[in-house]
Amino acid sequence: MQTASTNICVRMGRSQELSEFKRGTVIGCRLCNKSIRDISLLLNIPQTAVSGIITMWKQLGTTATQQRSGRPIK
Repeated sequence: MQTASTNICVRMGRSQELSEFKRGTVIGCRLCNKSIRDISLLLNIPQTAVSGIITMWKQLGTTATQQRSGRPIK
């Protein structure tokens, strides 16, 4: 039996991003007064990702991924 922490590590690597639908679902759950921990357990994504999505939504008003700074990869 896999625990939640090992399942997350196997499923979601550092380079993968969440889909627009999952980010919208996080915001929808937050608007329904769910806690970050509850959202994390419900959607099976890390709490840091959930809090980052909520913070970005509060600051920028959008859940779309922003362009990263730095030199482009050739």
